[in-house]
Amino acid sequence: MNPYVALAFVLALFGSFGAGYYKGSEAENEKQQIEIARLNTESKQKEQALVNAVHAQATQLVKANNDAKIQITKRNADIDSGAYQLRIPVKSTVCPVYPAADSPTPAGADTGTAELQPETAKDILAIGDDADATVRKLNTCIQAYNQVREMMKSKP
Repeated sequence: MNPYVALAFVLALFGSFGAGYYKGSEAENEKQQIEIARLNTESKQKEQALVNAVHAQATQLVKANNDAKIQITKRNADIDSGAYQLRIPVKSTVCPVYPAADSPTPAGADTGTAELQPETAKDILAIGDDADATVRKLNTCIQAYNQVREMMKSKP
């Protein structure tokens, strides 16, 4: 056997393997680029859906806060006009000097109610209003979290 023929055969064999390897790596690179583009598109779609979900929750929160402000303004106007009065129960702190014979009410017993001044009533109710606003914010956060979590579970 001629050594040049054997050498040509070996070179042709290595050449064909090299060309196949090069072509295969190019094909694999192309497949990877296509997969990356597909995953990027899916990711952008998920991101947009999540942004829309959070935006919807934020819009609901703004609407709820605006509705609450309207109710608070109306309530405060009613307090100022006297249509809405806050009363608290009170106890007597003094002993009557000459109690009536048929009066069994000892000192410290419930004797009625006292009306709060309008500014004091509004200040007390403002504490509850702040708490309500905080609860609305936290509930919106929880709802947004749960919605995002469900969206992430449902999409592979």
